[in-house]
Amino acid sequence: MNKPTVVKVVLLGSSGVGKSSIIYRYVTNDWDESMQTTLGAAFMDKNVVYQGIHFKFQIWDTAGQEKYAPLAQMYYRDANVALLVYDITNKESFYNLKTWYLELAEKGPKNIALAIVGNKCDLRDQEQVSTADGEKYAKECKAIFMKTSAKENLGVTELFENICEKLIVDMKLEEQEVEVTKSRLVPPKPKETKKCCG
Repeated sequence: MNKPTVVKVVLLGSSGVGKSSIIYRYVTNDWDESMQTTLGAAFMDKNVVYQGIHFKFQIWDTAGQEKYAPLAQMYYRDANVALLVYDITNKESFYNLKTWYLELAEKGPKNIALAIVGNKCDLRDQEQVSTADGEKYAKECKAIFMKTSAKENLGVTELFENICEKLIVDMKLEEQEVEVTKSRLVPPKPKETKKCCG
């Protein structure tokens, strides 16, 4: 297998939106009803082959409590992907994404890939944030949008597949930019002048 492309992923969002559960579901394909609130940060990793490319996801779950917010910068400053997670049954958690987005824009990496993730979509009867609102905000942020349920295993794998697709597109664009830059550095060959016979 080829050397993996290491991708650092950081999850940001309010406490209780299910960030830890999303990671746990994705990495272990399991659900833990008694999962504890993250204090500081937690880490898991997973190797994935998607469209022939080997990705090694290093996934960081940050604590959502306000007192831990300053620590989040340590984890997102060199991240490749940020998942901004909200709880579809909690409007405040959706509004809080704006703070995270603005902070990322100011202090995060310039080319970080973003996803807006509406978790707990199994609780449709308690929904406070519509799919349309989530999609609209993701469009404003130029981010991927996904609704997930870590509990019922809905959309979690698809979320990371969409991230893989985004990363592949970005890698191809980077390769094209490198090729264009190289072609500019190479001086053009002088045109051959035909000698007149006679």
